[in-house]
Amino acid sequence: MEPAEGIRPRVAVSSCLLGAPVRFNGGHSRDRFLTEELAEHVDWVPVCPEIEIGLGAPRETLRLERSPDGPRLVTRRTREDLTAPMTALAAGRAAGLADVDGYVFKSRSPSCGLHGITVYAESGAAADRRGKGIFAAALTAARPELAVEDEGRLHDAVLREAFVERIFASARLRALLAGDWRPRDLVAFHTRHKMQILAHAPAAYREIGRLVAAAGERPRESLAREYGRAFRAALAARATVGRHVNVLHHCLGMIGRELDPARRADLAEVIASYQVRRVALAVPLALLRHHARGAGDVHARYLRDQTYLSPYPDALRLRNHIPA
Repeated sequence: MEPAEGIRPRVAVSSCLLGAPVRFNGGHSRDRFLTEELAEHVDWVPVCPEIEIGLGAPRETLRLERSPDGPRLVTRRTREDLTAPMTALAAGRAAGLADVDGYVFKSRSPSCGLHGITVYAESGAAADRRGKGIFAAALTAARPELAVEDEGRLHDAVLREAFVERIFASARLRALLAGDWRPRDLVAFHTRHKMQILAHAPAAYREIGRLVAAAGERPRESLAREYGRAFRAALAARATVGRHVNVLHHCLGMIGRELDPARRADLAEVIASYQVRRVALAVPLALLRHHARGAGDVHARYLRDQTYLSPYPDALRLRNHIPA
């Protein structure tokens, strides 16, 4: 019961986060989670936009400056405007990275930062602290469905779990659509992901269900595009405690008839403990998986196949935090 087994997401990443000495000072920003934990389960696609547009390491520092046409990427001392080559690189990279499942950007970078980048006035004063790196802004605009984060936000347990869940879901879909799939294969894929989708986006769960129900009547290419957009958008929605509780009760209902009253009550009590933030999500999930293995009817088999129970390798231990 390991739906993530054998799946390796392809994830673009700022090269410095893997330890490459490409930062402005000739150093790196190696991130331990990425290089020591996640690296065992994904295939990295390193990218350093500053190096790719011809800058060296070490190099002159860059900053964003305000202009009538939007933020510009400028060297601090020589005042060279690098906006055009950086934007052109992002356009080319967006096309070339069509098969990646996610992207981890370097935080606080005027090229790669996703959040809170300072935009300066020409005088040198900070004009806005809500900017986005030029490369990151152009690439995410071209790939709005892509799962993206920066390494700083991945230190948050909730954001880390959400990002990893998305890249593994995207990788499973990519693997399906890369083969000679038929409508029944998409139906089977969707069936395995129903509880996972429901935990994120109940409304999308119903809408995608209607799309899949008509799978045999649609051209394959348009069906794949529409399903892919809807599936990735659904997984991008936040999976709240309340939504998880709803799905946990759905799962309990699938195997409850095969459990004696005491075990049913125990499982319901653990779900209630998760709801009031006394235990981590991993606890009721472990019990559900245990009981699903021991049950033999069609509902238990359906539950065993659900990606919700193992959306990524258990070794990552991402559901062990108690929600705030």
